[in-house]
Amino acid sequence: MDLTGARWHKSTRSGANGNCVEVAENLPGIVAVRDTKDRDGGTLVFTDAEWAAFIGGVKAGEFDL
Repeated sequence: MDLTGARWHKSTRSGANGNCVEVAENLPGIVAVRDTKDRDGGTLVFTDAEWAAFIGGVKAGEFDL
């Protein structure tokens, strides 16, 4: 998958210790996520619907411990 046009931004929830993720939401129909410390280590790709479901779950506390 060609992600050369991706505009990456760091999550506002990323920690100061470097435990960060970057997200690219400007791609048609998909959202890409990668580890800031290992940008070449792989990228997770989600459909817009999958990403919306994940964000909805986060906001609803679905993943809270």
